[in-house]
Amino acid sequence: MLLTHLPRRLAATALGIATLALGACKSDPKPVVAAPPEVTVLAVRHGAVPVSVELPGRTSPFLLAEVRARVDGIVQERMFTDGADVRAGQPLYQIDPAPLRAALASAEAAQQRAQANLASSAAQLDRYKVLVKSDAVSKQEYDNALAAQLQAAAEVASAKAATTTARINLGYTNVTAPISGRSSVSLVTKGAYVQSGSATLLTTIQQIDPMYVDLQQSSAEGLALRRDLASGSLKASDAALSKIALKLEDGSTYGHPGKLELSGVTVNQATGSVTLRARFPNPDHLLLPGMFVRAALTPGVRPDVMLVPAPAVTRTASGDATVMLVGPDNKTVARVIKTGALVNNHWLVDSGLKDGERIVVSGIQKLKAGMVVTPRAAAPQKGAAGA
Repeated sequence: MLLTHLPRRLAATALGIATLALGACKSDPKPVVAAPPEVTVLAVRHGAVPVSVELPGRTSPFLLAEVRARVDGIVQERMFTDGADVRAGQPLYQIDPAPLRAALASAEAAQQRAQANLASSAAQLDRYKVLVKSDAVSKQEYDNALAAQLQAAAEVASAKAATTTARINLGYTNVTAPISGRSSVSLVTKGAYVQSGSATLLTTIQQIDPMYVDLQQSSAEGLALRRDLASGSLKASDAALSKIALKLEDGSTYGHPGKLELSGVTVNQATGSVTLRARFPNPDHLLLPGMFVRAALTPGVRPDVMLVPAPAVTRTASGDATVMLVGPDNKTVARVIKTGALVNNHWLVDSGLKDGERIVVSGIQKLKAGMVVTPRAAAPQKGAAGA
């Protein structure tokens, strides 16, 4: 019995094994070919790049006048409001004029007395001119009369000067604004005693439209800039210096461009910097004296340079700068380049690249040389404008 059924069992087992093998062959998936990775590329080209320098500075008024007492006396009246805008010639204070009026009257009386003395001396000299010819008076008496007349004339001149001084001092009792601008807090009140000897400070007036901005530039940076201009690697841009951008303390950009007016010629020994002065319109009085600001000015343009975005440049262990290129066959190629300064998050490339070559600007982390990629063009780069 066992021998009879053995061939049948073997046949069934073999059939099952064959069925399983056939099922296993049918369930194997077909190999999937991975698509080439997509990368963003940028075609680099030579061009002119404006080089801008950002410098710190502080605002200062266009005009500043300290109003001080020029005569002694009691302040009788203050005729302006603290912080108000005043115009040139506007009365600000009235100092008691009574003592100075009396001084003027005394000076005028002294002048009249000197003029009367001069008239008498002149008449006597005229008589002696006739008498000396007939020897009625001596030559000595004539000379004395001439000297007396000259002395009287000098006294008249001195009296006139004293009268003019007294009249000027009387005018100083009416204190007026020397310039137009915004007044500060009054440092004296009605009834205060002011003195000309100590030049008592009454108030200050500042003209804040336009406004100056005093910038500080390192002397080393200025020296490098002059060398670049002399060598021709940087071309001067006078037009750009008339459009200086200004950043305020809160990081916002000031709405009116300024113009460079002065480049200092003396280096501050304490800070090693040179002062540059720019002028900005201030019609809304947004800028106030003493504010800390940063100004971006463009001293020149670098001709025929190439810019590469900073994220596209990597460094080797030895410090060499490299970029990943995409060739005509869409294969990646690693290239060593020589970089210069970093300008507005872009490297200036001195050598290693040619016009029209495509560099990978994103997705570079997972790439290796020789890989096939799908390039996607990036937006055209703009000229760098900040150092």
